[in-house]
Amino acid sequence: MRAAVCRSHGTPDVVVVDELPAPELGAGQVRVRVGAAAVNFPDVLLVADRYQATVPPPFVPGSEFVGVVTEVADGARGVSVGDRVAGTVMVGAFAEEVVVDPAAVRVVPPGVGDRHAAAFGVAWRTAHHVLRSVARLQKGDELVVLGAGGGVGLAAVCLGSLLGASVTAVASSPAKLEVARAGGAAHLVQHTTVDLRPALREVLPGGADVVVDPVGGDLAEPALRSLHWGGRFVTVGYASGEIPRIPLNLVLLKGCQILGFQFRDFAEHCPEELQRNDDELWGLLADGRVRPHLGASFPLDEVVAALTMVADGQVVGKVVLDVAPERAAG
Repeated sequence: MRAAVCRSHGTPDVVVVDELPAPELGAGQVRVRVGAAAVNFPDVLLVADRYQATVPPPFVPGSEFVGVVTEVADGARGVSVGDRVAGTVMVGAFAEEVVVDPAAVRVVPPGVGDRHAAAFGVAWRTAHHVLRSVARLQKGDELVVLGAGGGVGLAAVCLGSLLGASVTAVASSPAKLEVARAGGAAHLVQHTTVDLRPALREVLPGGADVVVDPVGGDLAEPALRSLHWGGRFVTVGYASGEIPRIPLNLVLLKGCQILGFQFRDFAEHCPEELQRNDDELWGLLADGRVRPHLGASFPLDEVVAALTMVADGQVVGKVVLDVAPERAAG
């Protein structure tokens, strides 16, 4: 099979496309012929060995895929040959075939194309779990979303608006803010042209109820300062490359909560909420009430360009690899 391979840690250009043996199918697993795979910022970090966990090379990057089940091992339950499924893995998605446990995949609703289904899982599940189970967003809340043009940020804008919040989108360019506006944002702030703290004070004189931060860096503190007393700040990731250091006196003075989210811990400690949230979210996709924004798509041979676009923060929405171009459209 053809696959993208990281043979040594480094910048995206260390990744090459090569022929590899198909992965072995273990007991209780399923084999999926991949149609499309989404590119996420953690993929870039894993290649660079800057993620929370290290994956020793060589490995196939990629955590999010859509494809058709071609083989089911003894002991696998809930999935059949011919099912079109979306799934997540730590690594391995940037390949023509991937082998996973059935629990890692979900049948894609009819009418949802491979690209949209691939772009949906990680970013939209993150945003939905954060808003529903961590921030406990309520109808009428004032929600500030940093990185509102990226995958998680744009999903948080769309879902926050759908849940009845008034959303303030913070992003680096007019193009990203325009997409956030189309996703339901009520207020737009381009942080590259203004001082974020007074800009947020101007649009939210009463303060924010919730801040969702997938960016970190020097945006985190002024965004936290925008909270009113008792607000909630949720840290999701550090796309800026810098982990912020928040003065604890702000927490004391504002009586606010600083919360965090990552899939592994949430799945372990809140399995029932995870299932509830996922059922809700995939229902929204099936009904056509939400659709991820596809910023760019690349063939598998251009995986370096795709990773570079995500690494540089150039993309609006999600980047997708067409692993099987004849199937991936839509």
